[in-house]
Amino acid sequence: MSRSTKILPNYTYDDYINWEGEWEIIDGIPYAMSPMPSPQHQNISVNISAAFHQAIRKNSCERKAYQPIDLKIVDETVVHPDLLVVCQPINKQYLDFPPELVVEILSPSSQLKDKITKLELYQNFGVKYYLIIDPETNLIICYQLTEGTYQEVPKVREFKLTDNSIIQPDLSEIW
Repeated sequence: MSRSTKILPNYTYDDYINWEGEWEIIDGIPYAMSPMPSPQHQNISVNISAAFHQAIRKNSCERKAYQPIDLKIVDETVVHPDLLVVCQPINKQYLDFPPELVVEILSPSSQLKDKITKLELYQNFGVKYYLIIDPETNLIICYQLTEGTYQEVPKVREFKLTDNSIIQPDLSEIW
């Protein structure tokens, strides 16, 4: 009796950097990024970036907000968060250590990946805060890493980062 073997691709960062277009790799499997984000998505992205940038400027530590940048979790997993906040210098073309905070803005084609797959990726990688922004409902869902597991934080107003400093972005104006 013959058995068929299911063979899945297994790509790495070295493959990824040679591809044209926008891609993510999760567990070695490539995912084409959506077409250009909608105007609403782009507006929220600019506004949330400005809110974090302003909050960071008010605090004197050396943190930065980036959008987008390659987040290399392992060689077979590279994703593009909509925004991330980092408290350490990035000395490579990509980030390969956990940022303090990651933001994903939902789109119809990315909802399940952002709510399930990336939530687990960021949790296991040790990202302290994960914000999911839903443009359809104007809701922000915030998860905070507590003892290795994400817990939903209701009505988040501030983020205590690993260097024990606090940033307080005004997220009420992002819509």
